[in-house]
Amino acid sequence: MPPMRRKADLPSKTCAACARPFAWRKKWAKVWDEVKYCSDRCRGEGKKSKSA
Repeated sequence: MPPMRRKADLPSKTCAACARPFAWRKKWAKVWDEVKYCSDRCRGEGKKSKSA
């Protein structure tokens, strides 16, 4: 079993919609370079502001 990692040791990004930092999640492991938003809500807000 691999050693545990602290959340502070994980990579992080800044959300494109709310400008808050968010940390890496296991479900984003394969697409981390493409992740721009911290949540579904922010992704929806980001698309609304671009189309307006």
